[in-house]
Amino acid sequence: MTIYASERGSLNMIKRLAVLLAVLALVAAACGGESEDSSTTTEGPTETTATTSAPGGQTGGTLAEVTTRGMLRCGVSTTAIGFAEPQDDGSYTGFDADYCRAVAAAVFGDSTAVVFVGLTAAERFTALANGEVDVLFRNTTWTQSRDTEIGGDFGPTTFYDGQQVMGKKELLPNGDDSTLADIDGARLCTNAGTTTEKNITEGAAVVGATISLVTTEDFEQAMGLFRDNSCDLVTTDGSGLFGERFDAVAKGEIADGDWVIFPKAPISKEPLGPMYRQNDSEWADIINWVVYATFIADEKGITQANVDDAIASPPDPEAGRLLGVGDDELQSEMGLSSDAFANVISQVGNYDDIYVSNLAALGFSRTNSPNDQWFRGGLIYAPPAR
Repeated sequence: MTIYASERGSLNMIKRLAVLLAVLALVAAACGGESEDSSTTTEGPTETTATTSAPGGQTGGTLAEVTTRGMLRCGVSTTAIGFAEPQDDGSYTGFDADYCRAVAAAVFGDSTAVVFVGLTAAERFTALANGEVDVLFRNTTWTQSRDTEIGGDFGPTTFYDGQQVMGKKELLPNGDDSTLADIDGARLCTNAGTTTEKNITEGAAVVGATISLVTTEDFEQAMGLFRDNSCDLVTTDGSGLFGERFDAVAKGEIADGDWVIFPKAPISKEPLGPMYRQNDSEWADIINWVVYATFIADEKGITQANVDDAIASPPDPEAGRLLGVGDDELQSEMGLSSDAFANVISQVGNYDDIYVSNLAALGFSRTNSPNDQWFRGGLIYAPPAR
């Protein structure tokens, strides 16, 4: 086929245009890539993910920040008997405090690698959002608004609770059989920034009772007003009331039975558990599976006392995976050591170990309660470790 000069010139022109367009396309793509990269590193209040800037300026999410720091910062209550009780050395004891230690054991292999940050109810969510703490184990109720509006996500429920009211026996002629109708005309104290305020206000309205609600910064102050007779009644989660009553009896402040807790059926559902910043799935997985590991170990009878035997001879394949025995363990894929959950059980305990050591003395039996294992009628249930 013969190509004439004029045609050859046209073909060359087309080739040059094609090359030019290709170059322009490459330049545009490069510019577009720079724009995307710069948007993910913009300083300011951006969502924290496993690949964007985390609070404190680290990249890689909360796990990277925690491991670089070498210490977990765990938000707990300023004081909650049985759940978070401050000690003279700055440490805490209690059910929530032990779950802080469990996370540290999983991440560092050392349950003592934790700094406890005591927070009031009003402070806790801001402290979490600002990166002052890495996780909250602070008797915090999982609610729809908290789950969707304040930049946090909830992990598995560790304690199923419910709100009750406490008053002095002489003011409650019906004793333990008292109902919300008996609070009519009462001065009632509780701490601000909690679901408790709304629950008691709504509950009183439903039964037609009129109350004078007095709120304080924390529940310790509310109890102080109750002790001083500045309040007739005090209300919070049942666990808090039983703890305060147990402590007062133990200290000789009151006789057993002087303070009445009612109604027998709680007026609300209060599922308590960990809370962490949203959109950081790596860190969420770690918190969730630390809790689930304590559930599964409890289910299988693997305790702090016998975990070494279970590691040497796992009772079943699932237990072996959870304890890091064999090639099919899953902890390494989570950014943890293979024996992360074995460390949790050996250094802190399974769910029952944690529950009994902190709450049994307060009168909280797991039997016939939501805090028993699922196969005994409770709500403690974990997905399979596989």
